[in-house]
Amino acid sequence: MGRLTVETCHIEGLKVITPQVHGDHRGYFMETYQYQDFAAVGIDQVFVQDNQSSSKKGVLRGLHFQIQYPQDKLVRVLRGEVFDVAVDMRKGSPTFGQWFGVVLSEENKKQFFVPKNFAHGFLVLSDYAEFAYKCSDYYHPNDEGGLAWNDPEIGVKWPIPEGMEPILSEKDQNRPWGALREYMGK
Repeated sequence: MGRLTVETCHIEGLKVITPQVHGDHRGYFMETYQYQDFAAVGIDQVFVQDNQSSSKKGVLRGLHFQIQYPQDKLVRVLRGEVFDVAVDMRKGSPTFGQWFGVVLSEENKKQFFVPKNFAHGFLVLSDYAEFAYKCSDYYHPNDEGGLAWNDPEIGVKWPIPEGMEPILSEKDQNRPWGALREYMGK
């Protein structure tokens, strides 16, 4: 053990993982995932799919979730830096509708575990970022849902510089406010 450090937050289930990095004059080596180590710290998931995306500065992807086939996600940044966010969508959770954000970067090498039934998104802070994530279920294109990135009811404090407009997909531009309450039948 001791190959990773785990930080928790006020929302049960979310975990920020920092792996042990071995570096010298040649570069570095780290294990980004080892089932036994992750299971020992309460992340006992089997991941069935790996995804990777690249984005330029100012791109905001999210807040996305899967409806009938929710996924646990283990996310990290390979190049660049992002502000990564998870919103609690678990029915009956004492932190329902609350969010948590963390900076993930190639420098800090942190990973973020986002359990099922959380909406997830990120904002690219660097000029360019490569983002990778493991998923516990396969992607089902007809099963995706989303929340407005700027829904005042959720109140995510994105670190967007004054005067900058985030770059959004057409879907993310058209997400209505109040979808969290509507989706959960509140």
